[in-house]
Amino acid sequence: MVDLNLSEEEQVEALKGWWKENGRSTIVGVVLGLGGVFGWQAWNQHQQDVADGASARFEQLSLAAGAGNSESAAAQAESLIQDFKGSAYATFAALELAKIKLAEGDDAGAEAQLTWVMENSGDASFRQIARLRLARLMFGAGRLDEARSVLGKAGDDSFQGEFAELRGDIARKDGDDGTARNAYREALEKSVSNASVVQMKLDDLTPTL
Repeated sequence: MVDLNLSEEEQVEALKGWWKENGRSTIVGVVLGLGGVFGWQAWNQHQQDVADGASARFEQLSLAAGAGNSESAAAQAESLIQDFKGSAYATFAALELAKIKLAEGDDAGAEAQLTWVMENSGDASFRQIARLRLARLMFGAGRLDEARSVLGKAGDDSFQGEFAELRGDIARKDGDDGTARNAYREALEKSVSNASVVQMKLDDLTPTL
């Protein structure tokens, strides 16, 4: 760059030389930099527009579901999942659609939606919620081995209390009271959400001395 100790004439000549060597690359750099800034802004705006569209459609879905219009809600959920597969709204829609399917007695349809969330949601918490609901669905249908298999793949996180309770329910259904007691104790130790209910289940299994 310019040496501040040079005379004014020498500075002009130095600037000319520097510009000849570096001017073109400087312009290119500025253009690319500005393009990056405006491109990033455009991308952010596009992402915001997509999110706004998904949000509006999910609100319509929720209104339809709240009004008991399950046919409309299901159609909107399926459309939202298809159009916004990579978004959190697609996950919300799939979970809502699973509830609709279950209420209609379509266990297979509900299972398909919960499995979709487990395999496609980018959020670990939603994947765990779907796993828990799927295992409960299987338990309710008497598919105990399948429910155990789903629970066996759960990670160690804040949902462990809920998973432990369900393992206790499965063991109790199988007549394995010892395993059920241990599972209920684990659920209580891991801060299961409905601790009072789990305690009642444990008390029912605890032998009186």
